[in-house]
Amino acid sequence: MYVPFETLPEDSRIWIYQANRKFSDTEVEEINKSLKDFVDSWAAHGTGLEASYLIKYNRFIIIAVNQATQAATGCSIDASVHFIQELEKKYNVELLDKMNVTFKLGEHIAYKPLIEFKKMAKEKAVSANTVVFNNLVNTIGEWQDYWEVPAGESWHSRFF
Repeated sequence: MYVPFETLPEDSRIWIYQANRKFSDTEVEEINKSLKDFVDSWAAHGTGLEASYLIKYNRFIIIAVNQATQAATGCSIDASVHFIQELEKKYNVELLDKMNVTFKLGEHIAYKPLIEFKKMAKEKAVSANTVVFNNLVNTIGEWQDYWEVPAGESWHSRFF
């Protein structure tokens, strides 16, 4: 069952999917509707999940579940991954490839393969102060505090 994202508790579980390109405004409208429909019917063992979603920067899809009311289970998580795979096909976009890094270059958001980001770090094209998106955060609270952080404060720090 859909609930507004801001009403979910900080310990709600999240999954972040980054797109390899920016979605158009029209695509965001369509994806918002698809996400709302999916979250409204998302369930674990027949029990509706108290869940929500956000689309940030026309590039990131964030799905959240209040685990205190009903935990997402293997089957429900599989259903969400299947939903994301359908979005990938429909919009010809990559959302599940975790071997890429998204970071800010001024106001621009860049998306690079991990190996290219490492090379940029070595060449000092990016630094420990470069703002990166740490998509490994697990809860809304972590997302609020540690999602957009200097590379030196995330797992990316190993490249500097």
